Amino acid sequence: MIELGWFSAKLFFQGKLLRDPMYFVRQTAIGVSVGLLLLIAISQAEIPLCIPITVSSLFTGMLMPFLLKDFKMK
Repeated sequence: MIELGWFSAKLFFQGKLLRDPMYFVRQTAIGVSVGLLLLIAISQAEIPLCIPITVSSLFTGMLMPFLLKDFKMK
């Protein structure tokens, strides 16, 4: 398992893993931005900070597969 991760990381840093790296960066940035905005919005309420973190993490985790559904690797 570690060998597979090492091989993937090596290909990523050589620029040979992703077909369209800008698509990946753009979609990931959209997901992170939505999650961050949700975290900031919910954290304004008078509730413990663990609840907004959990909610925004779950929402971002559910959103990412939809954003990266057309993601292609080499």
